[in-house]
Amino acid sequence: MEPPPGDVTRLLKAWAGGDRGVEARLFELVVPDLHRMAEYLMRRERSDHTIQATALLDEAYCRLVKARARNWENRQHFFRFAGRIMRHFLIDYARRRPKGELVPIDRIEQWLSAGDDMLEQAAVIDDLLSRLESSHPDWCTIVELKFFVGFSDQETAEALRVPLRTMQRKFGDARRWLFENMGPRPCPASKNTTNS
Repeated sequence: MEPPPGDVTRLLKAWAGGDRGVEARLFELVVPDLHRMAEYLMRRERSDHTIQATALLDEAYCRLVKARARNWENRQHFFRFAGRIMRHFLIDYARRRPKGELVPIDRIEQWLSAGDDMLEQAAVIDDLLSRLESSHPDWCTIVELKFFVGFSDQETAEALRVPLRTMQRKFGDARRWLFENMGPRPCPASKNTTNS
């Protein structure tokens, strides 16, 4: 049975306040969801990716422990932060890899859920989401919850405590903003050439 969200929020506040005794209980409650997030993100990567979901989870755990003194607002804030940690870790990993080809993207969902074959765009995505957060933080939260945490529309609306239709309208606005602001997307040279 899933713990009430209030339990996690209460433990987060105690943990941030210096009570290290609640850390074990807190992570006992959140690790299943963190693992689900890591698996969700890794499913979008190449099948032969050298990083596994467990390694991504371990990295997130270490960075979350270092950030324990943050002013945690609630459970949703914690998971958004964890999602960002995982995303940034994968982006940093991508930056250390040799550059590959960029591929054309027709839909914002495909562009946002770029796998390892498109990791050069990951840094662009990160910059774009930072800009979106500055101008429309609520839109950015929706994009992060849906694409990087793996929430459904209903779960996202519930996490934000807004009606489903309101969340969907804001998500539509966010997608439009992202599409308009993502700039030109380079296409790879055609692999199949025809002889004249």
